[in-house]
Amino acid sequence: AATHGDGSALFDLGVAYSTGSHGVACDLIEAHKWFNLAAVGGHEEAALCRAEIADEMTAREIAEAQRRAREWLRSSRAAA
Repeated sequence: AATHGDGSALFDLGVAYSTGSHGVACDLIEAHKWFNLAAVGGHEEAALCRAEIADEMTAREIAEAQRRAREWLRSSRAAA
């Protein structure tokens, strides 16, 4: 579902990476990326979670997360 841009699935990936659950290691850059993508899709809670974890990240980490989100959007649009 996440590959099709489902906001809830994208949010769930953000939760998994932010907590290190569901078989993935805790990775705030990846969590920010997934929360960002979910927020862009209109998921309100994702925007709040993105802001919370951003407080724990450096500007460089946030920039990397945003770059990854843009890359994911480009690749998902190309596949559509």
